[in-house]
Formats: sequence, structure tokens, C-alpha cells
Amino acid sequence: MKKKTGSKTINARRAGHQYERDLAKELRELLGDEGISTSRYSSRQLDDEKVDIFGTQKYGFHIQAKRYTNNPNLFQILSEMPDDDLINTVFWKKPRVGEIVSMTKEDFYELIITLINEKPRNNR
Repeated sequence: MKKKTGSKTINARRAGHQYERDLAKELRELLGDEGISTSRYSSRQLDDEKVDIFGTQKYGFHIQAKRYTNNPNLFQILSEMPDDDLINTVFWKKPRVGEIVSMTKEDFYELIITLINEKPRNNR
């Protein structure tokens, strides 16, 4: 017996894939890097490791994209991403509300320290 897939499920999946493509495009434009794409397109291995955007790894981070109306389990999503030296981030778009980026507190602190160390110091 063939299981029916509701149109809402198909539309949500399609919207999720579109969100991945939109993020990849935004990052290409922001960073001026044409090598950024969806991992679905460029790297089956990264896609299998729950990483949705390919090409951001050289900048030090992985991206998992989520487009949900309900709250995703951010802790679970982050725990399923690669356990390496890169910063794992979850970009979450909630339709008609906005977008946020989540990461662990330790990774956020690492970003703060990096920004502080790279910021030019004013001689007063």
C-alpha cells in the first residue's frame, strides 16, 4: 500500500529547500564567494552530516538551515552536526516572523574573542 504525502508536507519541504538556496545566494553575495552553494548540490557527505551550506567551512563555520513555523529543537540539531573545530550554526526562519541564528554559548564566546582580537585598537 502506497503512503500518501500531504501537499502541506511537500510544500514545507520545498520551502525548506528554497530557504537553503536563498541563504547560499545571500552568503555568496555577502562574502563575494561563488563557491558557496547548498550541500545538496555540492557535497553529499556534508548533506549527510546535517550541513546545508557548502563553502562556508573555509570561513570557520557550518550552517544548518531550518524553515519551521513551530520551534525546532535547536539543541538536537546542533548535536547532530559535525564535531570538529568549526562553529556549528542553525539559521532558523519562522515565516511571517523573522530569522535568527543559533549556536552554542562556547562558540559565541569564541566569536567574541576573535572579534576583539581582530579589532584595531585606538591609541588614546
